[in-house]
Amino acid sequence: MPGAMMSLIEPVVAARDAARAARDFSSAATQFGVSYFQARHYRRPPGQLTAARHWAAGGLVERRCVAGWIGGTSHRYICFDVNPLVEPIARGMTRYRFSDFAPRRDRRFGDYWDAMSEGRIGDALGVTAYGYDGAVASLHIGFADPEIDSGIAEALHSAGTILAERLLREPLGPDNAAGGAALSARERDAIGFVAEGKTDWEIATIMGVAETTARFHVDNARRKLGAVNRAHAVARLMALGL
Repeated sequence: MPGAMMSLIEPVVAARDAARAARDFSSAATQFGVSYFQARHYRRPPGQLTAARHWAAGGLVERRCVAGWIGGTSHRYICFDVNPLVEPIARGMTRYRFSDFAPRRDRRFGDYWDAMSEGRIGDALGVTAYGYDGAVASLHIGFADPEIDSGIAEALHSAGTILAERLLREPLGPDNAAGGAALSARERDAIGFVAEGKTDWEIATIMGVAETTARFHVDNARRKLGAVNRAHAVARLMALGL
């Protein structure tokens, strides 16, 4: 579909910067039935790639999704409990469908697709580009209809590759730069309570989450801050004025 491909490529090429290119690509993609879009630019975490490490790498550039879905129970499930997308990243794949790694007819992924449906995702395309020193740019392009037209998929994969390569040319964002951190509100709150001397159990009670979730927020913040322990994370957060 040459026309569809050009309508996606043109805003990517014309945009003044990569962040705007991602926004314009996301907007243009909606005409082809795209219900979810996410663009990230991050540095691959060291060691074995896991779902938690992949999420903690941060680097969000653009996201369009169902309001309130991110951070909810179904979203946490597909990010941390069952995340088959770690495999294509670990293998260095550049384009794929989510259903390639979570077949819809496989009963093991029934709960996965139920959770995805709450975000209006019946299937999705993945586009990933790899740069110097572990830099990664990735796109997730979701459709409410699991039957994605092959021509549309090819257009989005091809245009998405151009966008991913443009993202790679940009400097990594503050959550991947030395001395910086793009903490979520939950992560900032959790480290703030650590600064007050609260235990994980006390933090969980105050935040209304499970103790393991509270510990997860604290550990994510520590990693993003490049801190060796919790006390160091508190000191670095204060030094950065965050």
